[in-house]
Amino acid sequence: MADPLLFQPIVLRELEIRNRLWVAPMCQYSARDGIVGDWHLQHLGGLARGGAGLVIMEATAVVSEGRISPRCPGIWDDAQLPGLERVVAAAHAHGARIGIQLAHAGRKGSTHPSLPGFPDGSVPESEGGWTTVAPSALAFPGLAEPRALDAEELPGLVRAFADGAARAVAAGFDLVEIHAAHGYLLHEFLSPLSNRRTDDYGGDLAGRARLLREVVRAIRAEQPELPVIVRISATDWTEGGLDAEESTALAALIAADGADLVDVSSGANVPARIPVGPSYQVPLAQAVRRGPLPVGAVGLITSATQAEGILASGQADVILLGRPVLANPHLPIAWAHELRAPGAADLVPPQYARARF
Repeated sequence: MADPLLFQPIVLRELEIRNRLWVAPMCQYSARDGIVGDWHLQHLGGLARGGAGLVIMEATAVVSEGRISPRCPGIWDDAQLPGLERVVAAAHAHGARIGIQLAHAGRKGSTHPSLPGFPDGSVPESEGGWTTVAPSALAFPGLAEPRALDAEELPGLVRAFADGAARAVAAGFDLVEIHAAHGYLLHEFLSPLSNRRTDDYGGDLAGRARLLREVVRAIRAEQPELPVIVRISATDWTEGGLDAEESTALAALIAADGADLVDVSSGANVPARIPVGPSYQVPLAQAVRRGPLPVGAVGLITSATQAEGILASGQADVILLGRPVLANPHLPIAWAHELRAPGAADLVPPQYARARF
């Protein structure tokens, strides 16, 4: 191809990202007291070395009880910044941009790490767990019942997200992603299946989206130059849940609040039968793209021609990869050579010049 879209730059606010092949956030369950160490340095640095335009660090809790597991990273304390600064420096040394996913796990927090050898379910308080919170006191199947948040507590959560964004900027991250997908707290508010509130934060989409919108506005007010993207689950894959129509309307709302891109995933708020297959979430990205914001597509995108076709057909603006880059961290370089992108050779570190991509 003369100039494949996948390897053309994209600009969000004033940030230029070298290509449109990004690494999605993926939990590593390798932090201690919210602090990242050598594993994250090698993991994220290696992914940045592989040629991706942007690497997004995993769900990083804005408060201690917002972690998915006791071994997840955090950004609620300045003591967590030195480890994050090392990760940022490594990514930048390889020419990639790096973002961080700001998160609160809600009712899906305080769980055992999703790693081989660990049990399923909630971690009891006697073993370092905590009482989880949610919009309503409805448990995710198999996990402990959460406590419903009082309306008076919600401004503090908005503040925590804004403070997390400020720390991200201090650590040198290029952008932040607000995690409003996969059944975690902000998604729990968005979905009528987990939000049964009767106050201003429940009911119709305007009410259910209120907390997410307040988070976006708070970050934008304090960080006017910072690109802010939002990950959503565009459908719950369950009747009566969030769907693509509401998610397209949501994109318009958060665009007005200052968001710059929607990262479109799906599911994980309730058990559901999901029609998994190649590009199975791409039609959701295409639907949301009818709104005012560019979108990212993710989900069983496993070949260069498949990814390029999604962009060329106008279904999405960027592609995010997860498991394929765990299997091959240099996949972006390989795809750039396969598509004969003009800058393919420039993505190869000099030390790897003898490699045959």
